[in-house]
Amino acid sequence: MSSISDSYRTAQFSTQWLQPDTVVIRVTGEIDAANSREFIDYALRLSGQVHRLILDLSGIEFFGTAGFSALHALNARCVGARIEWALTPSAGVARVLQLCDPDWDLPMYASVDEALSAVRGQTSPPLLQLVPKSR
Repeated sequence: MSSISDSYRTAQFSTQWLQPDTVVIRVTGEIDAANSREFIDYALRLSGQVHRLILDLSGIEFFGTAGFSALHALNARCVGARIEWALTPSAGVARVLQLCDPDWDLPMYASVDEALSAVRGQTSPPLLQLVPKSR
């Protein structure tokens, strides 16, 4: 298991290799228009080396809409490269995703352990709950 870390403006990124094909990227601080490009570049740089990626955003204090765009780009890259990935949001990230991703298309889990289980195929995906329309 190895790790590396970098800082970009108001965000800090660290990488922890759990296995040769499984990585956890932890991001703390703020993700906004000033550093969203570095955020996505950091995550995408590793996407060619892994089969499983966990993005731990539980330490994010501020998450702007540019961060959502970066997550959308990461999702597209992972789907195209057949990388199993999941994220764990902070409360701020969850609020932005609730607005920008109301269908919950991004693979979100409450903890890194749950996300790891999901990408390893040890849990079933969250089920949609159908709610009747009110009249």
